[in-house]
Amino acid sequence: MELLIPVAFGQEQIVKRQLLSLGFEKAPAENGRIELTGDWQAVARLNVFLRSGERVLIRLARFHAVTFDELYEGVYAIPWEDWLTLDSQILMDGKSVQSALVAIKASGGVAKKAIIRRLSDKIKTGRKTFSETGARSIVGVSIYKDEVTVTLDTSGEGLHKRGYRTLSYSAPLKETLASGIIDSTFYNPEKDMEKPFADIFCGSGTLPIEAGLKALKIAPGAKRSFDFEKWACAPKSVTALAREEAEDNVLRSAKPDIYGADISKEAISIAKYHAKQAGVDKVIRFEVADARKFTSEKKYGVLLSNPPYGERLSDAKEAQALMRDLGKTFRSLSDWNAYILTSLPEFERYFGKRADKKKKLYNANLSCGLYAYFGKPPKSEDTKE
Repeated sequence: MELLIPVAFGQEQIVKRQLLSLGFEKAPAENGRIELTGDWQAVARLNVFLRSGERVLIRLARFHAVTFDELYEGVYAIPWEDWLTLDSQILMDGKSVQSALVAIKASGGVAKKAIIRRLSDKIKTGRKTFSETGARSIVGVSIYKDEVTVTLDTSGEGLHKRGYRTLSYSAPLKETLASGIIDSTFYNPEKDMEKPFADIFCGSGTLPIEAGLKALKIAPGAKRSFDFEKWACAPKSVTALAREEAEDNVLRSAKPDIYGADISKEAISIAKYHAKQAGVDKVIRFEVADARKFTSEKKYGVLLSNPPYGERLSDAKEAQALMRDLGKTFRSLSDWNAYILTSLPEFERYFGKRADKKKKLYNANLSCGLYAYFGKPPKSEDTKE
C-alpha cells in the first residue's frame, strides 16, 4: 500500500530518521507528508512506534480535477468495496490549496456521494443512504494545485494522543512536537543513559515524559487504539504483533537521569500523574522549584524548555526579565547544551547570547524559534538537525 505520514513544519528530517530506525529506508517528503510503502503490519508498527508523525494514511488515489464532476468520477473509480462496509461510519476531511475547487466542504459532500454510490452499485443494495453505525473511517480529500489525493486515516485520533495526558493545564506542548524536539537535541540515552535531561519550565510534564519514553524505549502508541483495528479489511493480528514487539523493546531496568521542575505546585502535581499514566514516573524527578535557581553537579547535560513568553504572561517585560535570568542560569551550567522554544521577539538579546543554531517551528499555530546553545562535547557529538 502507499502510505503517507503528515508531518508538522520543521519536523521532516526528524520523522525520516525515526522511520529509518523502524526499517523504512525510502521515505521522500512532499507537501508536508512523507511517502512510503508498506503492508498492514507496517501500518500497525507505524501507529504504535512513530513518535513525531501526526497520522498514518493510506493513499487510495491521486488524480486531476477542476470540476465537481471530475472529482466525483475520480472518487467513484476507487474500489471502496475493498475498504469499507455497508455500515461504515464515513467522515470526510480535507483541504484545498491553490486549486479551482476551493469549497472543500462542498467537495467533501461530492466525494461522499461518490463513495455511497460506488458501494451501492458494487454491493447491489440499491440504497442511496446507509446507517453509518459501524467502524469509523475518515476519508481525506486533499487538493493541491488541482491534484486530488484521496486517503483513509488508519490512526483515527492524531498520534499525539498517547493516552497519558488526561488532565488539562495551560499551553501544553503537543506530544509529537515535544518528541521531535527531543530527537533534535544531543539527548541520546541509547549512547549515554546517565547524561541528565532537564526541563525547568515543565508545566504538565510533556517534555520530561517524552524523554522518559525515549529513554525506556516505550512505544508511544502501545496502549492506545487505532481506527483501522475495527476495519473488516485489516488483519486482526497485526496490532497485537506490533504491541508484542513494543513490549519486548522496553528497557525496564534502565535508570535515566531526567528532571522536571515548575514553580507551580498544580503543574507538578499534574506532571507526576501524567508520568505515572505513561509508565515513566519511576525515572523522572519532579520538583516545585524556581527555574532561576537551577544548578547541577554534572558537567554535561541537556537543558530543554518551553518557558512562558508574551502570549502566556500578562506583562511582556516580565517574560523578558525571566529570559535574562534564564541566560544567567544557563551560563552557570559549565558545558551543558541548552534548547529553548519560544516566540518571544528578540529572545537572544534578552538571553544574552546568540544561538549556535536556530530552527523555526510552530507550537499550536504560533510561530516559534528553537534556539540551540552547544557546550563542549564530552567526546565528539555531531551537530543534529
